[in-house]
Amino acid sequence: MLPNNPYACLFEPLAIGPVTAKNRFYQVPHCTGLGHGHPKAEVALRAMKAEGGWGVVCTQEVEIHPSSELTPYLEGRLWDDNDVPMHRDMTDAVHQHGALAGIELVHNGQHAANLASRVAPMGPAHRPVDLYHPVQARAMNLTDIKNFKQWHVDAALRSKKAGYDIIYVYAGHNMATLMHFLLPRYNDRLDAYGGSLENRARLLKETLMDVKEAIGDSCAVALRMAVDELMGDAGLQAQDEGAQLVEMLADIPDLWDVNISGWDNDSATARFEPNEGYQEKYTAFVKSIVKQPVVGVGRFTSPNAMVSQIKRGVLDFIGAARPSIADPFLPNKIRNNDIESIRECIGCNICVSSDNVVAPIRCTQNPTMGEEWKRGWHPEISPPSIHTNETALVIGAGPSGLECALQLTRRGYNVVLAESKKETGGRLLFESQLPGLSSYIRVRDYRYQQLITSTQVELLLDNHLSADDVIDASIDHVFTATGSHWLNDGRGRQYPTGVNVDDNAIPCYTPEDVFSNATLAGHVVVYDDDHYYMGGVIAEQLCAQGCSVSLVTPAGVVSAWTEHTLEQHKIQRLLLRSGVVVHTSKGLSDVTAGGVVLECVYSNDKSTLNADAVIMVSSRAPNNALYESLQNKTSGDANHSVRTLLAVGDCLAPSTVAAAVYSGHLAARGLHADEDSGLFRR
Repeated sequence: MLPNNPYACLFEPLAIGPVTAKNRFYQVPHCTGLGHGHPKAEVALRAMKAEGGWGVVCTQEVEIHPSSELTPYLEGRLWDDNDVPMHRDMTDAVHQHGALAGIELVHNGQHAANLASRVAPMGPAHRPVDLYHPVQARAMNLTDIKNFKQWHVDAALRSKKAGYDIIYVYAGHNMATLMHFLLPRYNDRLDAYGGSLENRARLLKETLMDVKEAIGDSCAVALRMAVDELMGDAGLQAQDEGAQLVEMLADIPDLWDVNISGWDNDSATARFEPNEGYQEKYTAFVKSIVKQPVVGVGRFTSPNAMVSQIKRGVLDFIGAARPSIADPFLPNKIRNNDIESIRECIGCNICVSSDNVVAPIRCTQNPTMGEEWKRGWHPEISPPSIHTNETALVIGAGPSGLECALQLTRRGYNVVLAESKKETGGRLLFESQLPGLSSYIRVRDYRYQQLITSTQVELLLDNHLSADDVIDASIDHVFTATGSHWLNDGRGRQYPTGVNVDDNAIPCYTPEDVFSNATLAGHVVVYDDDHYYMGGVIAEQLCAQGCSVSLVTPAGVVSAWTEHTLEQHKIQRLLLRSGVVVHTSKGLSDVTAGGVVLECVYSNDKSTLNADAVIMVSSRAPNNALYESLQNKTSGDANHSVRTLLAVGDCLAPSTVAAAVYSGHLAARGLHADEDSGLFRR
């Protein structure tokens, strides 16, 4: 077995009950924003993971009954036999590449408002449902409990019919009825299903046993369970009831999939959990109790860390969700000892945000994620061009330009990549040096490493091109990826034309100024009308520099959009503990000689805040002067060679790093392929 590969142990086959995985790479269940709403795209995405070498490929959570449905979110669905054919398509596609297919059955209970079925939610007790819906879940009676177990059995039998090899019973992330029954804060029942831990675990134990009796002869039964909630005495703890639960259920499942709860802890961003394997301190004890294989996660990207987990007896399977999104071919690359070509997950959770905003999944590192069926994109193969005698120039070596140049070379073009700075990376050079964002430089590192080993690209650093320079070079295809810059006038959502700035006002700076001006001191106001991570990290950076900081935002919370990346409450807690004074629901209407004027977004009442400087984090402008100059010079002149002129990334429209990478990829794929038409399969 791979005698010369130091990672050979990762490719050992391993039995899971009655089935055997071909290796130890295990794509744990994760959402995609596709589910039952985009079944063909869902199948293609999972099939790509199997093609990339994952030994086990699982679905996201799959609803088993209309009494637990997550409208508008698009998870899986297996309510009756009508749902089986879609799942059969998925298992067939996964099996084609020699992987096992797993399905995570779920009853969400009080986590689901049942907005489509309009069935009253139910759970262990009378409790409001999550997400501020004005709906309450009713307490399940003994008939409900009997039905609940039968629904799991029925869904397991349908899963077997659909071809699944591993069938999950789900008690994790504080999102499932089976976990709600375990927790005293939700379960105050006085019958046999409440009170003692043994009673609170009764429904989980009985459901596991019923499912195993129904399908355990040919399918493995997996238990996905949180063993710690990181809430101290207020929640489940690994060293207490978490361990007791594992001991109580030890012999029943064929596989233990263990993690921490809630989802924001299990899928913590790199900003708050920078190290891979960060869950080990909570989950490592499980292997000492159970005999069955154990899978766990921790945003593993290093094969050395994976091998360490196996050899130290921490895990039997290397579980992954986000790393399998960033690089579906991670196992095959490790198998081929091609470590430098791995696209490492940066832990930004842009993938998670897609599910939370009910949109198809995307990834900062992997622009093909979610596009496998829609556009026919493959993460490792770009369609070769028949026009490789033509030349291409990419101007700007930030995330979009690097990706554009890389894909053009893979299509066979000879590419000149010109960058005005002395180093590649663009906005990543600045952002990766801000608190908690160091992993963002991986976006640059992967692409730069691939490009410098290519004979088809010429990299020109510290190179400042004018429009005339470009035209004189007789280039066929020109892509301007010259990025964008933050504005210092407060122009944004709250004040579309900007804020009022007095002639003798305190200085107005941008986030880039914080990076280049370490002399900022005194009381600094950060005005955040961007609502993603930048305002929060700038405030954090200023605190580290010794400034007194106030953060002002028109939103009701700090960094409001990061609710979708599961880190908003962590950001606000960090800032408050750092001494940042937070002013929510306030616009910044004026900048004066002594400070700023705040304006309530509801009443328009105004108040003053003394300050020495203000940092505007509101909007950006594209650096598109070169693009516009080229457009003007080429549009009316037939005596030039430029056949294609495209602005890409932030130069086209400032957005996320993920959007910039995608834009560069789309432009390169679309050259001579009509990919920029906006059309795709639906």
